Amino acid sequence: MKTETDVDAVVIGAGLTGLYQTYRLREMGYTVRGIEASDNIGGVWHHNRYPGARIDSESEVYGYFWNEELMQEFDWSERFAAQPEVLTYIHRAADYMDIRKDYMFNARVTSAIWDDAGGFWTLGFEDPSLTPIKARFLFSALGPLSAVQMPNVPGIDSFQGESYHTAAWPRDPEGFGPAKLDFAGKRVAVIGLGSSGVQVIQEMAKVAGELTVFLRSPNWCTPLGNGPMTSERMRHIKSNYGEFIAKCDASIAGFPHEFIPQNLFDTPKAERDAKLEELYHGPGFSLWLGAYQDVLMDPEANRYVSDFVAGKIRQRVKDPKTAEMLIPKDHGFGMKRVPLETRYYEVYNQPNVSVVDLNATPIQRIAPTGIETTEALHAFDVIIYATGFDAIKGSWNRIDIRGRDGMSLKEEWDKGVKTYMGLQCEGFPNFFTLVGPQNGATFCNIPRCSALVVDWLSDMMIHAKAEGIERIEPQREAVESWSLYCTKLLDKMLLGQTNSWFTGINKNVAGRDKREVLLFVGGNPRFRQYCDEVQEDGYRGYVMS
Repeated sequence: MKTETDVDAVVIGAGLTGLYQTYRLREMGYTVRGIEASDNIGGVWHHNRYPGARIDSESEVYGYFWNEELMQEFDWSERFAAQPEVLTYIHRAADYMDIRKDYMFNARVTSAIWDDAGGFWTLGFEDPSLTPIKARFLFSALGPLSAVQMPNVPGIDSFQGESYHTAAWPRDPEGFGPAKLDFAGKRVAVIGLGSSGVQVIQEMAKVAGELTVFLRSPNWCTPLGNGPMTSERMRHIKSNYGEFIAKCDASIAGFPHEFIPQNLFDTPKAERDAKLEELYHGPGFSLWLGAYQDVLMDPEANRYVSDFVAGKIRQRVKDPKTAEMLIPKDHGFGMKRVPLETRYYEVYNQPNVSVVDLNATPIQRIAPTGIETTEALHAFDVIIYATGFDAIKGSWNRIDIRGRDGMSLKEEWDKGVKTYMGLQCEGFPNFFTLVGPQNGATFCNIPRCSALVVDWLSDMMIHAKAEGIERIEPQREAVESWSLYCTKLLDKMLLGQTNSWFTGINKNVAGRDKREVLLFVGGNPRFRQYCDEVQEDGYRGYVMS
C-alpha cells in the first residue's frame, strides 16, 4: 500500500541550483518543498559576503538561461560581478520563478532516513520545533562549497579581538553586501590563500594599519581582467546570448574558453611565449582553460607554463624572498582551481603588509591576543579565516543520510565515493545529488552546468510521472562502471596527482589525507553526451518501478 507523504519531492538548498530544481519540479506538477538552513535564498552568495568577493566566471555566463525575459532585463555592471550584484541577480530570478513561497527557511536538515517499505524519505531538523517531513523524492542541492571549515588549531575561541570566516561574514542589514565594518588602522591577520583569501587580502591591504598574511600553501594566481561592463557590450551580449551559451556548452568546463588544439612544444618558442603572455593578461580563466591542450596532462608542458607564471610573480613582487614564498612548490599551474586577482601580488610590496611562512614556523595556537607560531606571538585586533570549506562531499557528510537497511551515506563514502553519473548512489533510492561528487556540474561553471543537470533530471521526473514510477535507483553495475570511468579520466590529468580539495585532501579535517575520485573531468560536452545516451537507451543503468 502506498504511504502518504507530505509532498512528492523535497529540495535541500536555496542556491542557484536548488531554486531552479524546485521551480522545475513545481512546474511539472509535483508537490515540492524547498528547504534552506539559512534565512534567505542565494546559497554561497548569501553567506560569502566578505569584502572583495566576486565571481570568477564572466558575468554574462553566470546565471540562468531558460528565461529570455530575465536575460534581456538584467544589466551587469562589471565584466566579473561582485557578490552584492550576484545576489541581486539571484533575487530577481527568484521573482520570475515566484519561488520563495515554496521554501522553508531557518530549517537545517540533520537527518534523512529512507523507509524502504513505504518508499519515502523522512527529513529531521536541527530545530526540534519543526515537524519532520516525508517525501517520495529527495534532491540535495547542498553545493560543493558550503560546509564552512575552520583551521585545525587550538584556541580559536579564546581570541579576544574580532574574528571572521569569509564564508560566514556579517551581513549588511540594509543591502546584499558585507556589513560596514571598520578595519582602518587595525592589525589584521588573514589565514588562507585560496580564492577567498586572495580576494579579501586585496581589500584588507587598502585599509589595515598592519596586514599579516599567514602563508602555508600558496596558489598560482593570474589577473582577473575585470572592468566596467559597457552598455555597448551589454547590448551585444543580449543580442547574442545564444552564441555565448553555445560556446560555454562546447567548452570542457562551461566557461567561454577553449583549449588550443595543439601541444605546447609543437609551437615555436616565440609563438608560444607570445600566446602565454596574451592568455596571462586575458580575462578570467584564459590561461587555465584556454592554453595548449596538453598543459594539464603533460608534466613538461605544465612545468613550462608554471615557470612562466613563476616569472610573473618574481616580476611583480619586489622582495625576492617573499616572491619565492608565494610561488607554489607542491603543485604545478592549474592543478588546483586558479584564484583570479587584481593587483594581488603588488600588495606584498606595501609597507603595511608582511608574510609569516607557516611551513617554517607553524601555528601552535590561537591566543587571546593573537596568533602564536613556533617562533613568536603575533598580536592582532582582527583575525580573518579564509580557510574555505570541507569541499564537495562535506555538506552531505554533515547530514545523517541513511538509505536501505540503515546504510549510512557518510560511511559508504568514507570507504570510497561511488555514484552513477554523480546523481545517485546504490542503496539510496529516490535520492539525487546535485553538484556533488562525480557530477558533471562540479568541475564546471556551476550555474550553467548544473542547469543542464537539472533539465536532464527533470526529463526523468516527467517520464516517472507519466509512467507512474515511484522508485528510482541505480544498478550496481552502472555505479561501478561510472566510478571506474571517472577514475580513468582523472588518472589522465595531472590534477589527479595533486593534493587539493579537487582530490578530497583537507589538512583541516581528520582522516582527509588520502586522494579520492570526486570529480568528473571528462568535460561538459562528454557528460552531456553520456546523459543523452542513457536517456535514449530508456534510462540505462537505472531501476525504475
